[in-house]
Amino acid sequence: MSLDSQDSTSPSFNRDWFFPSPSFIHQSPPKPPKPHRRFSTASKHSPGSNISNPPSFRSSPSLSPTTTSKYGRLRRRVELPRPPDKYSIQHQNDSVLDRKPVVSSEKKQSTVKVSSGSLGHRVRVRWNLAITVAIVITALTSLVHKNFTLHNQVIVLQDQILKLNVRLRACNLLSNVDTFDSVMQELDDIGYGSDNGLKNLALIVSVTLLSIPVLAFKYIDFVSKSRSSDSVSEEALLNKQLAYRVDIFLSVHPYAKPLALLVATLLVICLGGLALFGVTDDNLADCLWLSWTFVADSGNHANTEGIGPRLVSVSISFGGMLIFAMMLGLVSDAISEKFDSLRKGRSEVVEQNHTLILGWSDKLGSLLNQLGIANESLGGGIVVVMAERDKEEMEMDIAKMEFDFKGTSVICRSGSPLILADLKKVSVSKARAIVVLAEDGNADQSDARALRTVLSLTGVKEGLKGHIVVELSDLDNEVLVKLVGGDLVKTVVAHDVIGRLMIQCARQPGLAQIWEDILGFENCEFYIKRWPQLHGMQFEDILISFPDAIPCGIKVASCDGKIILNPEDSYVLQEDDEILVIAEDDDSYAPAALPTVWRGSLPKDFIGPKSAEKILFCGWRRDMEDMIMVLDAFLAPGSELWMFNDVPENEREKKLIDGGLDLSRLENIQLVNREGNAVIRRHLESLPLQSFDSILILADESVEDSAIQADSRSLATLLLIRDIQSKRLPMVNQVRRGTFSQGSWIGEMQQASDKSVIISEILDPRTKNLLSMSKISDYVLSNELVSMALAMVAEDQQINDVLEELFADEGNELQIRQADLYLSEGEELSFYEVLLRARQRREIVIGYRAANAEKAVINPPAKSERRRWSLKDVFVVIAEKE
Repeated sequence: MSLDSQDSTSPSFNRDWFFPSPSFIHQSPPKPPKPHRRFSTASKHSPGSNISNPPSFRSSPSLSPTTTSKYGRLRRRVELPRPPDKYSIQHQNDSVLDRKPVVSSEKKQSTVKVSSGSLGHRVRVRWNLAITVAIVITALTSLVHKNFTLHNQVIVLQDQILKLNVRLRACNLLSNVDTFDSVMQELDDIGYGSDNGLKNLALIVSVTLLSIPVLAFKYIDFVSKSRSSDSVSEEALLNKQLAYRVDIFLSVHPYAKPLALLVATLLVICLGGLALFGVTDDNLADCLWLSWTFVADSGNHANTEGIGPRLVSVSISFGGMLIFAMMLGLVSDAISEKFDSLRKGRSEVVEQNHTLILGWSDKLGSLLNQLGIANESLGGGIVVVMAERDKEEMEMDIAKMEFDFKGTSVICRSGSPLILADLKKVSVSKARAIVVLAEDGNADQSDARALRTVLSLTGVKEGLKGHIVVELSDLDNEVLVKLVGGDLVKTVVAHDVIGRLMIQCARQPGLAQIWEDILGFENCEFYIKRWPQLHGMQFEDILISFPDAIPCGIKVASCDGKIILNPEDSYVLQEDDEILVIAEDDDSYAPAALPTVWRGSLPKDFIGPKSAEKILFCGWRRDMEDMIMVLDAFLAPGSELWMFNDVPENEREKKLIDGGLDLSRLENIQLVNREGNAVIRRHLESLPLQSFDSILILADESVEDSAIQADSRSLATLLLIRDIQSKRLPMVNQVRRGTFSQGSWIGEMQQASDKSVIISEILDPRTKNLLSMSKISDYVLSNELVSMALAMVAEDQQINDVLEELFADEGNELQIRQADLYLSEGEELSFYEVLLRARQRREIVIGYRAANAEKAVINPPAKSERRRWSLKDVFVVIAEKE
């Protein structure tokens, strides 16, 4: 660029190829400078000014010439390189067209060479092409950047020159207001030209930024297609790699989607604002705000005027609609995900002092029912159930049970007790009791899972506030679980408990109903409490100190809290000792003044010796060897145990020995083996069914995994045995309680049931109604009794020691005694007097059943009132095993 001096009298310039050079106005006498102002409106050209706008640069106004030679040296012109004429351009185009076929043929030859070349050559060519493209892009970017930089510098220099010229005119040459207005008009033209350049630049930038993603995707697609054409290469396509990286980013970062939406919103607003700035007269801040209004409300562009502003506003509104559609999708997905989390039981349980049940089995319904009854006095409690099932399915199954939980809330959560995160989700560290249910199926697998659950519970960092009650299926695994859990763990071996109960109930008909009353929370149960006002009293006086409870034992503080059932009368209650009682509720009893009770004497002080019995086992259980050992301890010498099942006789002895039974150590019973199917009548008819004292129908090992199938088999066996007995036993003319006539089929079986006791192991509670209605069997509802025991131990872990002693081979047990052991026919005595007479035999009477009653009364009221007793009445006592 060259600056040449011009003649002061001819201030002309080339309009097309030169920058307008400033000239000066006619000089006037100097005047004091006046403050000048700039108008905000668009200026119009005055007749005396000659303003030109070149295509690529801003124009500056040409001022009027002067005749003063003083400033002649300042007038210069700017010469730009002259553009080529039309002929040269046409000549160049023709030469380019002539060269095109040559280039095309060269490319074809290069393509043929690449296709016939090796894989390495093609890779080198591809990399050379990529490097060339990168170099070209870098060079173009550098040139564009340099061009814009030079352009900005030229504009700055022009502005500075113009401002200096205007200042000179304002200081020296202005003579009137019109001249000053002309100067201000020219300054506005300068600003207008500057604004036009910025607006054009903003429009170019916005279009360029919008085109960059399209070009990038086209390039990625081109590179991916070029890679896919190479069958030898095993590298992933570029578009797949990019999609994979985006997927990883969205998966790893939880707030990636909202962040991407925010970035997209900001880009639309910024690009739209730049585009509006390029097509409207507003400033950049107003354009950005207007762009936001178009994004937020697509209807705001309706008042836009002009083709350019309308196209830009429609584009911004369309982008805004897409953004809000994505935002609604994200919000909808977040809400749906939250509701799914709540529906599937993934939310955290924020509770304290709740009962936590881990696992799911058919005992859950009875367990929840018992816990609801236990918490009724407290206004209800919280029970949380966590199992590896869907939350909705668990809630539906619980609703189908139709139990009245009496204010207790049952909360279900889906999770695994083997995962610490799931345990924390149900506030395991704040639970007052944790019940681990045994799974249905294989006993060893169920106990192994229970063991792993105990390990998970002991690994909770926060520690456990409550104790753990574990239901086991095999007695042999109890030692291992207690070794892992320590003092926190209390075990209930369901199979062992049911087996012992069946043996006790077979020897003493009616004991099953008494166990249901004691284990369940509906009637009376065990409670332990400390009573300071009774310290120093003997146990004999403590027995008659509670009008609404019956003391059964003492928790001795000096023996590390050991519970002694049925202690001696002379035992003196110490300061820290606690009293074990049977009462209706923990707040329903309290000691009262000591009443005056007449002791009396026993009508007879001995019990006749036990006689040999004949017992039949129908079916085969896993713990058959344990039942045989317990039965050997209870029965008199010379008793017989018949085992009738479909297990081959040569395998039975092997199974019993593998289970730990030493046949040579059996002292009181003799084993008799019979093979057959218990649901086939001809097989049962081969047995002397009328000669057995007790018949135990066991849930067979082959079908015990299915409660309904096992109960159906047990019920069929029961009906067949009773029918066979009714045909063989002589009819007795007596009227039996119930609604069935003497000559009916059920009536005949009821008479047969008077001759022998049949105990059926029932797994499904629904079968209970069938047996209780027919009254042809004294039943044991195994699942319900186990659930009762679990609930009782969950409420108070100390009760587990009491139950273990009552179920054990040694110590005390529940027994049913005839009334003639304590009184004479027609004698009038109060319950306290009968209680003290029983103490002469070291027994504790906890209830009775009258001769004309169907159920026993445990912890009777009005213990001081006298009543007339019959020798047909029976008493329920806690006594040492004989």
